[in-house]
Amino acid sequence: MRVFVTGATGWVGSAVVKDLIGTGHHVLGLARSDQAAQALRAAGAEIHRGSLTDIDSLRSGASAADAVIHTAFNHDFAKFAQNCAEDERAIAALGTELEGSARSLLVTSGVALLAAGRTATEEDAPDLAFPRRSESAAAALVARGVRASIVRLPPTVHGHADHGFVPILVAIARAQGVSAYIGDGLNRWPAVHRLDAARVYRLALERGAPGGHFHAIAEEGVPFRKIAEVIGRRLNIPVVSKSAEEAAEHFGWFARFAGLDAPTSSARTRAQLDWTPQQPGLIADFDHPAYF
Repeated sequence: MRVFVTGATGWVGSAVVKDLIGTGHHVLGLARSDQAAQALRAAGAEIHRGSLTDIDSLRSGASAADAVIHTAFNHDFAKFAQNCAEDERAIAALGTELEGSARSLLVTSGVALLAAGRTATEEDAPDLAFPRRSESAAAALVARGVRASIVRLPPTVHGHADHGFVPILVAIARAQGVSAYIGDGLNRWPAVHRLDAARVYRLALERGAPGGHFHAIAEEGVPFRKIAEVIGRRLNIPVVSKSAEEAAEHFGWFARFAGLDAPTSSARTRAQLDWTPQQPGLIADFDHPAYF
């Protein structure tokens, strides 16, 4: 299968590219810079120059492929609404090119706000108040007959060289001189290793049904306090509890994520795709000098 991958040199996308090529698929990777093109060439992928804002490049990439995996997203939270609108336009462009064919589109989403106060499942719909519109954009394509499906990722997709949520926590703890959690610290972060997440994308293409939701979740919920304790031990600093008011000052803009409680199941995904995570869990993975 020839697969067009957006975000092909990103944290998740590069793992998807490696997994696809390693299992005999051909990859056409979107590259917006010479550096990205060089990385794709080294990985064994074909290069397609363009960007998320270049609608023509997205459509021509999709037209040249048997399937599309959309992992690209600008995670600059300072302009989150703008980035969500950009993502929605990109999904619409990719889907328009696939309309009327049997070719599949996989769109990336998240699990953070799926179900307040209980364990989220693949059947849950996203909060309509959330500005990211990846799932509604995919649903609109499904209504037009496009074979679009969703792969949902947890707040932390970990692995050495991670530059996401856990490294942000490490940096905050280092700057503040303490590693903190909120209240009793029992709020839970679901997690997955990037290599296990990559396999979900591939298996969803190979075995998944159109219009489905797949959860790339290896651990339903890791207590935030355990994460804080590893950081404290590794940095040799105190581990302390913060009230909600104190958390706003300690974590700054990240306080909402630090207090997130989002246990999430992947039972249906595991059964449907015959997927079993094989990589280390979050605590074992980041309790390592590579994160510090």
